[in-house]
Amino acid sequence: MSLDFQSFLTRLDARGELARIHAEVDPHLEAGAIADRVSKSPGGGKGLLFENIKGATMPVAMNVFGSLRRMEMALGVDGDPRGLDAVAARIEKLIQEAMPKPGASFLDKLAKLPVLAEVGAWMPKTVRKAACQEVVWRGEEARLSRLPVLTTWPEDGGPFITLGLSHTRHKSGLRNMGMYRLQVYDDHTLGFHTQLHHDGARARHGYAPGERMPVAVSLGGDPALSYAATAPLPPFLSEIMFTGFLRGEGVEMVRCVSNDMEVPADSEIVIEGWVDPAELRREGPFGDHTGYYSLADDYPVLHVEAITHRKNPVYPATIVGRPPQEDAYLGFATERIFLPLLKMVLPEVVDMHLPPAGGFHNLAIVAIRKEYPGHAQKVMNAIWGTGQMMFTKGIVVVDADIDPHDANEVLFRITSNVDPRRDLLFTDGPLDVLDHSSDRFAFGSKVGVDATRKSLKLDNFQREWPRDLVFPDAILERIARRWSEYGVS
Repeated sequence: MSLDFQSFLTRLDARGELARIHAEVDPHLEAGAIADRVSKSPGGGKGLLFENIKGATMPVAMNVFGSLRRMEMALGVDGDPRGLDAVAARIEKLIQEAMPKPGASFLDKLAKLPVLAEVGAWMPKTVRKAACQEVVWRGEEARLSRLPVLTTWPEDGGPFITLGLSHTRHKSGLRNMGMYRLQVYDDHTLGFHTQLHHDGARARHGYAPGERMPVAVSLGGDPALSYAATAPLPPFLSEIMFTGFLRGEGVEMVRCVSNDMEVPADSEIVIEGWVDPAELRREGPFGDHTGYYSLADDYPVLHVEAITHRKNPVYPATIVGRPPQEDAYLGFATERIFLPLLKMVLPEVVDMHLPPAGGFHNLAIVAIRKEYPGHAQKVMNAIWGTGQMMFTKGIVVVDADIDPHDANEVLFRITSNVDPRRDLLFTDGPLDVLDHSSDRFAFGSKVGVDATRKSLKLDNFQREWPRDLVFPDAILERIARRWSEYGVS
């Protein structure tokens, strides 16, 4: 069931997950510093609603996705004991139901029709009237200074819109919604930070120099939209339709007032405009999720033609920086939700963890069922060839019985199971454009670490491999039953 942004804030408030800040707060650094401190508190702290932003008429919401509980609430699984794994289970079930088995009969294939009907329910629905167009500013009146855009870090190139959902359309008609930062240059232009590997950058490839590519940026709406915009979806699946899958019903969309793009009808604010793919301008620096300032570079310019919003909108924002931050929980959701898709490609994978400290693309820890020589290395190479996981700089492979989320256990296995000369695999390939450590732009080296146990059969290991220190289950069960008798607190 769909949920708009303000209704989501109301739910957070009712469950003690939202702090209302009545004191006046400066949008230049102060709001960001508050959000940074709160997001780094145990469990991610509370969501924040700044009700009195200096010089602004709109309240600002931050850190609303910044805890596991709030992320589960955003995706509607907070009532399910499986949490985010409940979404993963739906994806896994869908894959199993939608794919006919080899040699399936015609009747077997007909049995898949209910799945197709369910997919049809996720399609977006176009409406004529929308809350996001209750107030319309066009032309000169569409001034970005009307919005409480924040500057979150002291060396940022200017104020940045950080939680906007950018809607673009390829020449082929394929639509994309991505979360790209937007630097405010002046009242009517924005830096459109669509990186080399992103769909937003590919969208403008079909437009000729001087041709206007329509763009719309929506803020707010169903919180599931914000997650979908960050999800590593396959090219054939739109973020809007994925939101429909998450909600079980299609997202209501409305046509923009200045171009023919469509945006979620229940958005808080919408910025409409166009990009000339040949027009570039220096954008940045920007305090980024890497924990460093991403360097200034040339990016397209978004020219604003209209701004629309609800009568009493709330402006959504986030701060990104050294982990952990709010985006850690968006990344954790991706880790859990898309695990079934990775397992579909690599069925030997048991579990995976993308630690927030690694920025979700610098380190992956993968537990596998090792079955043959070179199996760990096969998994490493497959991951480097899978979608956005090509950016992963380090992959650690552990055995199936090791919890990849237990940092101490993983470090123990690395230090005890790894011979560096034998168990490190180096290769070269694409890196995220924000990576500053490589001496080449968006390209560098990667390392895989085989931290699995070694054996003669699978690894040609000539020595005896020692057994782990483990008490028998009977002893562990006995002391658990009698623990109160021992008088140990």
